[in-house]
Amino acid sequence: MDYKNEKEIQMNCKNEEDVLRVVKERGVSFIQFWFTDVLGNLKSFAVTPTELEEGLTEGMGFDGSSIEGFARIQESDMIAKADPTTFQLIPWRGGDRPVGRMFCDILNPDGSPYEGDPRYVLKRLLKKVGEMGYTFYVGPELEYFYFKNSSGTEVLDSGGYFDARPLDMGSNLRRETIFALQAMGVQVEYSHHEVAPSQHEIDLRYDEGLRMADKTMTYRMVVKEIARQHGVYATFMPKPIFGQNGSGMHVHQSLFEGDKNAFYDPSDQFNLSDIAKHYIAGLMKHAPEITAITNQWVNSYKRLVPGYEAPVYVSWARRNRSAMIRVPMYKPGKEKATRIEFRSPDPACNPYLAFAVMLGAGLEGIEKKYELPDPIEEDIFEMNPGERRAHGITDLPGNLYAAILETEKSELVKKVLGKHVFGKFIENKKIEWDMYRTHVSQFEIERYLPKL
Repeated sequence: MDYKNEKEIQMNCKNEEDVLRVVKERGVSFIQFWFTDVLGNLKSFAVTPTELEEGLTEGMGFDGSSIEGFARIQESDMIAKADPTTFQLIPWRGGDRPVGRMFCDILNPDGSPYEGDPRYVLKRLLKKVGEMGYTFYVGPELEYFYFKNSSGTEVLDSGGYFDARPLDMGSNLRRETIFALQAMGVQVEYSHHEVAPSQHEIDLRYDEGLRMADKTMTYRMVVKEIARQHGVYATFMPKPIFGQNGSGMHVHQSLFEGDKNAFYDPSDQFNLSDIAKHYIAGLMKHAPEITAITNQWVNSYKRLVPGYEAPVYVSWARRNRSAMIRVPMYKPGKEKATRIEFRSPDPACNPYLAFAVMLGAGLEGIEKKYELPDPIEEDIFEMNPGERRAHGITDLPGNLYAAILETEKSELVKKVLGKHVFGKFIENKKIEWDMYRTHVSQFEIERYLPKL
């Protein structure tokens, strides 16, 4: 299959009948059912076309006890019910016997939604947003690195921000990746080399929240697979190289009422509506308690340090890229593009949960009419602690444990995630922290062993 001609293989299925027809017409050999665990790891199993109709109407049973954050051993029966609107052919599984994939909703044996399913967590909140008359749109910018292999950080190039290097292997990989993404129905806005050597970024065209969470999972899979096909390794690890910028996932977001952007107000000096201001204020107020979800790994906090363009201070601005939230400047005639950019998340998070807690924090600000402080346009990294306090600027958690403590006491996060996911996530992160804090690193051996 030539996935460079993406229009020939891009699917636009609307229902079960469309999927069954395409599978028959295209001679699809297997259909992969995709879903994620609580941490955002992609899980999959494949069914044959003969079993597909059951998978679409009733769902396919599987043992959920070995999936992180799913059922306990005594209640392990789960059902994966495929979402037909997510059906796409997998570009690298083409030829005469192509393979398709669909994202799934996880159900209990009685057919009710399983509360431990991250996709359901986001769907539940999006339903509430819909009842309020809004549609939540998201546009993430995921950065990542290419390395020679998964056992080290030997880079493929020495490029920098927006460098144009036509013979560069990373740029060619990025090009191949975009072809594959577009073949799977993921629209790309633009791509470029990032600041660090061998660091790249592909920005996705904004979409509705659930569709974008599915696309984010697809994006990560495609980036890694195209790299693997070329004998190298792609990673979304937030901070793989000491002394270099880490990888972020800036998340552009907005609320619409029908075709109207609810964040836009032409009479405001910032062109922001009261809804937008309350939304930003909600994100700012609750940022520390959602950080363990948007930055969920020990390594995430090696990126969230001053000096490497990653935001570590709770603030907002229009031009200031040291702020946690940036509001891109309004362009006349582009009312629908009014949005906010949340800059602290990293690309290794679970997008279903991350989008949910961001939206939940913003809605809390709208519902409780939080007041938005003044923007900070000065370089916050250049301020001393006293100056930051004078501006009312607080810090994001400095490590995973501090973030866990903030999340653990958060009623908002518990409400958004639900009791099951909330408990399983906290439990897993505490285990990770205990493993990290008891590990003796090479840094400690080299620094302390010769002296102590």
